[in-house]
Amino acid sequence: MIDYATSYPEKLLYPLLEHIEMLIITLVLSLLLASALTIISIYSRALSKVLVYASSVIYSISSLAMFALLIPLTGLGKTTAIIVLVVYNQYLLLRNFTEGLNEVDPAIVEAATGLGMSKLQLLFKIKIPLSKKAIFTGVRLAVVSTIGIATIAAFINAGGLGSILFDGLRTMNTVKIVWGSILAAGLAIVTNAILSKIEQRMKTF
Repeated sequence: MIDYATSYPEKLLYPLLEHIEMLIITLVLSLLLASALTIISIYSRALSKVLVYASSVIYSISSLAMFALLIPLTGLGKTTAIIVLVVYNQYLLLRNFTEGLNEVDPAIVEAATGLGMSKLQLLFKIKIPLSKKAIFTGVRLAVVSTIGIATIAAFINAGGLGSILFDGLRTMNTVKIVWGSILAAGLAIVTNAILSKIEQRMKTF
């Protein structure tokens, strides 16, 4: 195993960087979409429930089925993978964003409303600062989920760490299977540990 890593470091490093690139693009797009949907949903609690419910239904569909549904429209590769990952993340982000915002003390909301704050001012000046922990928890869950599901995206030629794993399974190469598993699991564990540490620190502020 060590011999493989020292002889072909690029065969491990390149998929790792590809995986991280896919994660960053997915996270940025997911946050933009979830933020827009959250702002829309603050005007109607019923709409907020519908959005969370719809995203939960989509989240329950298997990733392979979602990839298969999109391939006729967007083809094989990273674009399809990123679209599916962004759609999946909406459930984790929306649920935590809306729950966090809705759990802000009603007395504080009432006082701010009494001072003449609009819904957007209430959101950005009161609710988001008071629900930052729930919001960050949603981001952490979305990141870890993306790392895992992106591994499966190698099935549709999206690259990333899954390509090492599936190449190993296809050729029955144990070294590749083990390296693919270690890197995919390791990236998820290390990222989750770092984000959990940040989340714990947020409790003290």
